[in-house]
Amino acid sequence: MKKLTNSQQLMERAQKIIPGGVNSPVRAFKSVGGTPPFIMKGKGAYIWDEDGNRYIDFVGSWGPLILGHAHPEVIAALKSVIDNGTSFGAPTKAEITLAQMIIDRVPAVEMVRLVNSGTEATMSAIRVARGVTGREKFIKFDGCYHGHGDSFLIAAGSGALTLGEPNSPGVTKGTAGDTLLAKFNDIDSVENLFKHNQNQIAAVIVEPVNGNVGCIPPQNNFLKDLRSLCTQNNALLIFDEVMTGFRIASGGANELYNIDADLLTFGKVIGGGLPIGAYGGKKEFMSEVAPAGPIYQAGTLSGNPVAVSAGIETLKRLTPDSYDQLETLGAQLENGIQSMINQHGFPLTQHRVGSMFSLFFTTKSIHNLDDVNTCDISKFNEYFHGLLDRGVYIAPSQYEAGFISLAHTQEIISDVLEKIEDSLKEVFNS
Repeated sequence: MKKLTNSQQLMERAQKIIPGGVNSPVRAFKSVGGTPPFIMKGKGAYIWDEDGNRYIDFVGSWGPLILGHAHPEVIAALKSVIDNGTSFGAPTKAEITLAQMIIDRVPAVEMVRLVNSGTEATMSAIRVARGVTGREKFIKFDGCYHGHGDSFLIAAGSGALTLGEPNSPGVTKGTAGDTLLAKFNDIDSVENLFKHNQNQIAAVIVEPVNGNVGCIPPQNNFLKDLRSLCTQNNALLIFDEVMTGFRIASGGANELYNIDADLLTFGKVIGGGLPIGAYGGKKEFMSEVAPAGPIYQAGTLSGNPVAVSAGIETLKRLTPDSYDQLETLGAQLENGIQSMINQHGFPLTQHRVGSMFSLFFTTKSIHNLDDVNTCDISKFNEYFHGLLDRGVYIAPSQYEAGFISLAHTQEIISDVLEKIEDSLKEVFNS
């Protein structure tokens, strides 16, 4: 019998005491098959597993590690803060610093509240929208993910104008009844929902770049038209920038697309790899949050000094030159892959926005979830394992985006492009 690897042994142990052996579902490699490598450490653009294998990492803890793993200044800041204590449940000066950094960078944010996760941020933003409008329904988009709050775990109904239906046990039909489903990049689907639910919709929440079915940018003035519809119907526009915030531009999608959202949510980059979230926006709405106003939200570890310090150090280093560098690296990767597609006729489509990217295993234009569902998942799975065998770690699902960090270099990207070409040749010539 072949000896199990360290990762396989760890997975066997984990499955006995942790559901599925993991603490977040996609980590289990269920969609691609095989055993996930258990990661022991990371440095720069690389991670190492418990068997000593090294990988070039394009997951980056699902987006937060825009500086790369174990950035020296971030680690130094963490050590300094921990010496003074890990949590106080009381105000700290650092919370004000991070809040001001967010406000200074994101044009639409005038006030901000720190929380513990992106899920908590989106749940709170919806509560604020409902509280200030006095309405209960909201619109989300099929394929956009806003965390695991009950109101967000909704699948498309049986028709374009039907309410959503729960797609997870434990979510009630009553909760789902207040969630309306539209299609990303399809403004007509949004307009129809407003038409059939007049004066009932509190908000529209959207990932301005849909990053949870791969990287899909907004197209054909979609965000601009969304802003207009919300204004016309007295509904709030919520940008979920947990993924795009401080990732695709200094001011996120709010700055990149010049769209004035009413509320925005953040996470990932603002914690530098530690658990954190935030929601903010126009003062007229945020001033309704307790204790300034009647809309209640609280959290014991909100503004935790350890996470806040990592966020501050990360944002300090995201200068205009940093985003230029990320764009250069992203363009190098995109252009290299496109050359392969053109040269070899690989049946692929790709999208990139800044340092977010996806390669779709279909020739179909990608506008929304329906288009991603046309992808050849079995071919993607072969490609994933081909890259993993060659020491490149990408998200273990066709429905996830990849992330470039400042620790990736042009030399690393060149190396990865060679491995990508070898993997694609293996997939399509097998």
